[in-house]
Amino acid sequence: MTPIEFAGSRFFTLGVELEFQLIDRESFNLVPVAPTIIDHVPDALQSRVVQEFLQSIVEIRTVVCDTVDDAKEDLQATILAVQKVAEAHNCLLSSSSLHPFACPEDQVLSFGERYARIMKELQYVGRQFICQGLHVHVGMPDGETAIKVCDTIQAYLPLLLAPSCSSPFFRGEDTGFSSYRTKLFEALPLAGLTGFHQTWKGFEREVQMLRDNHVIADFRDLWWDVRPSPFLGTVEIRIFDLPLRFAHVLGLVALAQGLVAGLTRNMAEHQPISHQVLSRNKWQAARHGLGGIFVDPLGLLGHGSMPMVDALSRLITVVQPMLVSFGSQAYVAAIGELCHTMNGADKQRQLIAEGRNFPEMLQQLHNEYWS
Repeated sequence: MTPIEFAGSRFFTLGVELEFQLIDRESFNLVPVAPTIIDHVPDALQSRVVQEFLQSIVEIRTVVCDTVDDAKEDLQATILAVQKVAEAHNCLLSSSSLHPFACPEDQVLSFGERYARIMKELQYVGRQFICQGLHVHVGMPDGETAIKVCDTIQAYLPLLLAPSCSSPFFRGEDTGFSSYRTKLFEALPLAGLTGFHQTWKGFEREVQMLRDNHVIADFRDLWWDVRPSPFLGTVEIRIFDLPLRFAHVLGLVALAQGLVAGLTRNMAEHQPISHQVLSRNKWQAARHGLGGIFVDPLGLLGHGSMPMVDALSRLITVVQPMLVSFGSQAYVAAIGELCHTMNGADKQRQLIAEGRNFPEMLQQLHNEYWS
């Protein structure tokens, strides 16, 4: 077995990736201008703005950050710079996980052998995949700690998904889901629940088996909801939809950091978890968002079924000592407030119910991003 070296990072450092839609300022449809936008980004930010699967998506990423304050400053500067370039090319950055009316068949694949290989295999399933997300990296000192976190955090990933949900519409229709992105993602062959590895050796064995049998060509082909990132020395949390507002992005980054910190300190027992419970909790978050039902398989938040909003409130309370130590409790307060209001999917439905059409909805959401 070929060992996989885990680079190792300082505990709980952060890296954040945001995938924005590029939409035309007049039609509000997706436009394949990512290569042009990236080419015109200031040289100092070139490493932070990269292409994604489709040319109508651009990814903005931070450098390694010590705190959420650092991530906020980093992201703000890059987003504003990219937005300025986008406006010069008659388009806007749009923050949600699915465009409400774009046709997948009209999208243009990004250049590159890897993307071409993936699309050749995925075919029609891949052509539907026009969604965007938020990824949060949290620094880990070694592979054993990273696997412990990946194994255990799966129990609580639905509590990170539910407040982030922002993809209720697809192809001009209400899907009935709070996060239809989640269901599109699960159609991919190597996406979704991670499984239980127990040790770094267990993870290495699985990756070796997948490579030996030509199931994966590249480690990046594992599109799990959470995964170790050996080359960066992090745990990468990928369950999130892309929130509609910047304040909610920062709140979820802070909550993820606090939860990871707690799990490294044995906040919850490291043990196998029922796949059925994990799958059902994830369904509840994707289907109903904050209106779903949650079962805590590890008992950290209580036993039996409970409303998703109650579980989220309890989780925020449990990780509060970690948030205080990081100085990030004010950011997470924005997520706590969602328990009494609405997530991004609810907001979109509200605007449509009030009589706005999709372009008007997108314009209003764009205007409110920094609020």
